[in-house]
Amino acid sequence: MATSFKEWPWPLQALFYLGLTVAVIAAGFYIPGLPLASVRAQLQDAQKQEKPLEQEVASLRVYKQRRVELQSQMDALQKQLATLQTIVPEEKQVDQFMLMIQSAAVSSGVSLRRMTAKPVGTKPYYFELPFEVQADGPYFSVLDFFSRLGRLSRIINVGDLKLEGIAKANNAAFRLNPGASVTGIFTITTFFTKAADAPAPATTPTAAPAKR
Repeated sequence: MATSFKEWPWPLQALFYLGLTVAVIAAGFYIPGLPLASVRAQLQDAQKQEKPLEQEVASLRVYKQRRVELQSQMDALQKQLATLQTIVPEEKQVDQFMLMIQSAAVSSGVSLRRMTAKPVGTKPYYFELPFEVQADGPYFSVLDFFSRLGRLSRIINVGDLKLEGIAKANNAAFRLNPGASVTGIFTITTFFTKAADAPAPATTPTAAPAKR
């Protein structure tokens, strides 16, 4: 005698419903035209597109790491450029340079009598800015003055050095400081990289204040 579905034991009913659910889902995946089949097709297309995208992302990670390295190199070069611009600035910065020379002279106990600008020299990648300087003071103070020039932030060359004792020099125009033993004329040259808008005059005398 046949029994109704409701009279089945509950494990059999649960198994029947589970099987029916699996059958419905499978039919939805594989029967064309059903929503589940369309979703399955879209999922497969997305998986196919994912693989080349993953490969592209992997290649871009290399460029990302390279970008970090390049940025680090650029930062280091920027710092190096800033240092070089301090040593050899783009502009002449004549006023600042003369103050640096005067400060070195005062700190050393040397009296600067005059600083005369000479014609700018043109080189392939930079320009020379020379000054003819007359100074006097104690011998060791003059040596200390030259030493201080070598420690300034800008590159400075000293040339055409002509020193002599006070007794041999004619310094009637100046009031010598106590202890002064040597006097001399020499050329101090600094450098810059940017061409001026107008040519500098041949000579521009600039008298520095004498130390009293």
